[in-house]
Amino acid sequence: MQLESALPIVKALADGVNPVTGEQYPEDSPYAEPRALRALFSAVDLMQREVEKERRRERLPANFGKPWNEGEDRAIAVAFDAGVTLQEMARKHARTQGSIRLRLEKLGKLPPSGDARYAGSAPSAAPALTPSA
Repeated sequence: MQLESALPIVKALADGVNPVTGEQYPEDSPYAEPRALRALFSAVDLMQREVEKERRRERLPANFGKPWNEGEDRAIAVAFDAGVTLQEMARKHARTQGSIRLRLEKLGKLPPSGDARYAGSAPSAAPALTPSA
């Protein structure tokens, strides 16, 4: 059973409801016991987080997080030199625009992001904190 299908069942149990009939469990039900309730609510919380993680993963490009290979490096370098946009490269390689940009930085095709933000000047150092008297 998939987590998404199991979640409503565990939620119903945590709420003191029979997931099949929709009837409330009696006060002396094992599901009303405080430790069992805490365990059920913890399970619901963990299951909800996992379901959300899976939904986020499904929205990511297919190659998200996968290692780059030399062929793909060459392809994005050539595409960049040809003026292809980051968005087009990301779509073609099933990666995020951020990963394309970072890879182009690594390949020396783009300046590092930190340097680009401070074009023409070095980043200033953070002011020293002095304890108040």
